[in-house]
Amino acid sequence: MKKILYTTFALALVLVMGLTACQGATPTEVVETQPPATEAVVTEEPTEAVVEPVATLRIWADDTRTPILQGLAEEFLNEYNVELVVEDLGVVQDIRSQVIIAIPAGEGPDIYIGVHDWLGSLVDSGLAAPIDLGEKAADFESSALEAFTYTDGNLYGMPYATENLGFFYNTDLVPEPPTTWAEVLEIGQQLQDEGLVQYAIAIGGDPGYNSFPIQTAFGGYVFGKDENGAWNPDDIGLDSEGEIAAVQWMVDAVNAGLMPETTDYETAHAMFESGDIPFLMAGPWALDRIRASGVNYAVAPFFPDEGAPFLGVQGFLINPFSENVLLAQAFLTEFIATDSVMEELYITGNRPSAYSSVLAMTDDEDLKAMGQAGANAIPMPNIPEMGSVWSAWNNGITLALTGDLTPEESMVDASTQIRDLIKGALVGMVNLPGSYQSLAGCGADWDPACEATGMTEGDDGMYTLTVDLPAGDYEFKVALDGDWGVNYGSNGEQDGPNYTLSLAADGTVTFVYDPETHLVEFTVE
Repeated sequence: MKKILYTTFALALVLVMGLTACQGATPTEVVETQPPATEAVVTEEPTEAVVEPVATLRIWADDTRTPILQGLAEEFLNEYNVELVVEDLGVVQDIRSQVIIAIPAGEGPDIYIGVHDWLGSLVDSGLAAPIDLGEKAADFESSALEAFTYTDGNLYGMPYATENLGFFYNTDLVPEPPTTWAEVLEIGQQLQDEGLVQYAIAIGGDPGYNSFPIQTAFGGYVFGKDENGAWNPDDIGLDSEGEIAAVQWMVDAVNAGLMPETTDYETAHAMFESGDIPFLMAGPWALDRIRASGVNYAVAPFFPDEGAPFLGVQGFLINPFSENVLLAQAFLTEFIATDSVMEELYITGNRPSAYSSVLAMTDDEDLKAMGQAGANAIPMPNIPEMGSVWSAWNNGITLALTGDLTPEESMVDASTQIRDLIKGALVGMVNLPGSYQSLAGCGADWDPACEATGMTEGDDGMYTLTVDLPAGDYEFKVALDGDWGVNYGSNGEQDGPNYTLSLAADGTVTFVYDPETHLVEFTVE
């Protein structure tokens, strides 16, 4: 391995070292002389030359991975004379917004950590470089590589971890897990009749993602694939017969009192941890809190041929504008893609490893079970059109669960909105999505495509919206083009914090948005 690594880095460093090799001293004529007999010859001790690094690799990482990568810096410098600078950008999601700003300005890193479903916007914007793993590809789980493979057939990330939902069940209440979704409700009904639980199951978080195993069990899907196996944005399945049947199953469970109509993450998890529900679909990110709760539980796969969760994959991406693209790729494939580093990433990240040898030796029974639950997981579509799905999809399911619309009405409306977004029908819309929208004529809050809260452009170039609101506390943001791709917060910066609005009494609120500063002002009458 050391020989392979040395050879790889020799190739990657040849350009950098070639520049420094041309900067040696110019030879001068040597003249032999003898010192005067009366002068002593003083011989100075040689001093050790200071060797400067031949290159620097800069990595943007999240707060979990940063300490691991920083721990490699000294060894990397000693062995290959390359400086490794690792910068902590906080949570993973914060990295993308910084990448979008920094890389086009020539200020980005050589390598950055990301998630596979970012590929649509990153690749189309030229912000990620193809990666060739060569023989190393065989060391990774095929599903993880598939997730980081874009529609052009190229791989754009080296994966290190995967995540998906698993089926949690309370072993005190249910010694053996159910094998069908019908059995989930049957067991829940029996336990409810005995006064042992409040509900059978609850959806913990955004319903589109967190109920996806139910949707796929009935044949629902987000995007289909074309004849080449690539995601097809023209084939939207959220108003398909299977999708509507899945939403109907959830609505029937709500109407039967076996599932709450709310999909709040905290509520659902608290109910499972206290024994008020026997079943919960959750990911590895919830393991620490579930373990700490003391509830006796186990994690099971989803039922054979009856439901698949989304697969999310985390990995390393390369800045295509970096001056060290070859060096960055060599660092990843020959230095990060090792048992020792991948194991440390696995242990710290509390996620199943995407590296096959580490996954095979995992001794965490929960993560093993998570891996089994994700055996048939569907990689989240990594095309740009996926960004047009989330709000409408979540709102559609929510409107059905609350009884505001029938499953068919809600999912047809959601799919129509998504198609309009993808076609660009909402390009130019300036909206104020927020916690007030359901009071202003929208079907749900935080909907960037709701026409009722779309702003109107005036002759002065400013955009205005006037709504009547009852007393209360509200939050909102500015969103452009009907989705969350471009949004502005209270400081006028993209992805900034929410604006806040407090009304001591009922009033008429007029909002004014300045497209130059991206700031919103409001008056109350």
